[in-house]
Amino acid sequence: MPDGVSCSVSNCSFWKEGNNCAATSISVDIDQHASASFREEFAADDLGLYHQDVANQSSATCCQTFKPKE
Repeated sequence: MPDGVSCSVSNCSFWKEGNNCAATSISVDIDQHASASFREEFAADDLGLYHQDVANQSSATCCQTFKPKE
């Protein structure tokens, strides 16, 4: 994970001390798609999974990578 990726959500399984994210990759989407599930595999062309959106401010985004600690 590149240096400088910080997160304050301490109940995420990828969170480590110092507010650093230990995930090997991060997926960020706009809040409008926050309830979307990316766990299933479908043909991307058919469902538009590789779409591009515009966020006008950071508060309109969410981290899809979040996974609660067990």
